Amino acid sequence: MLKIDNQITPAALQKKLDNLFTVAAEKITAIENSWDPTRGTPVYTVQGQYTSRGWTEWTQGFQFGCALLLFDATGEIRFLDSGRDHTIKHMAPHISHVGVHDHAFNNVSTYGNLLRLMNEGRIPENQRERELYELALKLTGAIQAARWTSLPGGLGYIYSFNGPHSLFADAIRTVRALTLSHQLGHVLMGEQDKKINLLRRGLQHAETTARYNVYFGDNRDSYDIRGRVAHETIFNVNSGTFRCANSQQGYSPYTTWTRGHAWIFSGFAELLEYLVTVEASVFDNLVPELYPDKKSAVDRFRAVTEAVADFYLEQATTDGMVYWDTGAPGLAHMGNYLDRPADPYNDFEPVDSSSAAICAQGFLRLGRYLKANGQVKKAKRYYQAGLTIAARLLEEPYLSSDPTHQGLLLHSVYHRPNGWDYVPAGKKIPCGESCMWGDYHLMELGVYLQRLAGNGRYHRYFLGE
Repeated sequence: MLKIDNQITPAALQKKLDNLFTVAAEKITAIENSWDPTRGTPVYTVQGQYTSRGWTEWTQGFQFGCALLLFDATGEIRFLDSGRDHTIKHMAPHISHVGVHDHAFNNVSTYGNLLRLMNEGRIPENQRERELYELALKLTGAIQAARWTSLPGGLGYIYSFNGPHSLFADAIRTVRALTLSHQLGHVLMGEQDKKINLLRRGLQHAETTARYNVYFGDNRDSYDIRGRVAHETIFNVNSGTFRCANSQQGYSPYTTWTRGHAWIFSGFAELLEYLVTVEASVFDNLVPELYPDKKSAVDRFRAVTEAVADFYLEQATTDGMVYWDTGAPGLAHMGNYLDRPADPYNDFEPVDSSSAAICAQGFLRLGRYLKANGQVKKAKRYYQAGLTIAARLLEEPYLSSDPTHQGLLLHSVYHRPNGWDYVPAGKKIPCGESCMWGDYHLMELGVYLQRLAGNGRYHRYFLGE
């Protein structure tokens, strides 16, 4: 279980953040100088060099988004130029991609960051550029929302690349795309010119995810533990009936793949923050089958976020890291592994640092929300957990200091069951490598913390103050 440092503050992390951005500049430049776009999108490293791995093209937005976040942190214009130029040159196919559930990963990380920076006055106002970013975000939300399976009772979900029967935990993060598109005044046009409200669809997806991918300890099945997450849920698309839990990248449907858990945590924490800003009147007849008013939706998503937060705290090692799956078989050979810091070089099961990087933001955002709503004691526990995890990620052995290694955050895992991750010579498990989503989320965490440390503008993906 995580040993929370109750004294640490964002300001105390400033030196580590400065180092993060210095190291990131080296890594981003190295990738820029060596990457051949004809080889596809960089996904993860092998012996320290970024390589592709065909499954879906879901990481290119992280590649260019890292440069935009580094500009955000440092003001170095070359990283803005790089991120913006590559976004305009390479990201259009991701806007119109009808075959994936990853629109927010690619397009909010690029066009979304560019629009946010312009809205914040960090980059000069340019009407034509603004219109481009807004159009991209309008379309990505609508195209993502069209990838839809309806269920009885007002439920439904954005289905994964596996097909209409498949709901992935990952896809809760794609609700970002729907809410941004909605904020920009866009709708999805359906058959007979039906106007489909994107906020309604996002809430339907979120409720379906909460109901079927998250456990609450209410005896749903023999493995129902509060806060546990199933990576995939399978439905009979003819009847809309729930069939079973499943896992593509985890060990089993009845254990928790920690990165799937991380997507749930960060996705719901951000959605909670967004819903707070929505006028209560917007909920009038928005999705009455599920939420009669705004409060019921906010309370529901707070309960989801707290459940997965508590599960993380219980399943983390003392320094806040997690192994790639909470039920991975090799953990049985590691003794009381939760009672000591994680060992990424062990002989049994790999750590997944990317899960920790994604979850750290979830803890911080949840903590700030609860504090604003008067739950000070609970808020501090979560907020300090986020800072404790961040402090660990910002130092060795997780932050890469090797100038020949292109990765920023070490010891992440992509697809353990498929054996895609590189195992170094003399080792028995994957270790020492990086992935694009881990690097991006560490950078996003860094920008978030830097603003907290300097009392800057609060960092969030959606529009508004």
